[in-house]
Amino acid sequence: MRTDGSCPQCHRVLAVVADAPVRPSISAANLDLKKLAAKPGEEELRAPWHFKLLVAGLVIYLGWRIVDIFV
Repeated sequence: MRTDGSCPQCHRVLAVVADAPVRPSISAANLDLKKLAAKPGEEELRAPWHFKLLVAGLVIYLGWRIVDIFV
């Protein structure tokens, strides 16, 4: 459908778009996934402390394994 509400092939008017609300186009520049995932009234989501602890432990373990290869 064209922006004026007509069919691109037969040019027949399918919908009246003068009363339709104008929606902004969605692009990568204006899309916020954190905002879409959050519940209404909820603050910004953050990673929990135990996940950060797990990642830190993994980094230390893998670092030690690399050191262990060369020692």
